[in-house]
Amino acid sequence: MASVFDDCKQEMEQTVGAFKRELTRLRTSRASTALLDGIVVEYYGARTPLNQLSSITAPESRLLVIQPFDRSAIGEIERAIFQSDLGLTPVNDGKIIRIPIPQLNEERRKLLVKNAHKHAEEGRVAIRNVRRDVNDHLKKLLKSHEVSEDDEKQAMAEVQKMTDQHIEQINETLKKKETEIMAV
Repeated sequence: MASVFDDCKQEMEQTVGAFKRELTRLRTSRASTALLDGIVVEYYGARTPLNQLSSITAPESRLLVIQPFDRSAIGEIERAIFQSDLGLTPVNDGKIIRIPIPQLNEERRKLLVKNAHKHAEEGRVAIRNVRRDVNDHLKKLLKSHEVSEDDEKQAMAEVQKMTDQHIEQINETLKKKETEIMAV
């Protein structure tokens, strides 16, 4: 029974972690190197993550600097950033790429918040799916007489408690991100 709870908790924590990583990719008015995590560059015929081709830093709150390990990749890196849906304009000086982070307008902020809510709902659904799978497993254990009815009810209550805790983590994280996005 303990392994069922451990697996459930682990899957729910992974879901919350994936949600948090997804939110770091949402753009705010501040420069964050995590903003470029999802960018993949075509490099010598292979699709390579940007952070494996270059050093990415945020020397100021409104500027990202990309220093490629191989200068010949600058054009491809720049192209990949333009093609991303981040709405950023890289400036290439031949050695490094600077990306100024412009102030977000109200319409863009609302769109980002809406996107964050969509990711939060996906996370909540994933957690509920884990709960459903665990409850189904517990019902099978009851049916095969491996656990008693009382144990099954107690286990389902514990799974519901875990579900509520992880959904609350998602809600709190969403609220923080929403505040961060809407800040002027």
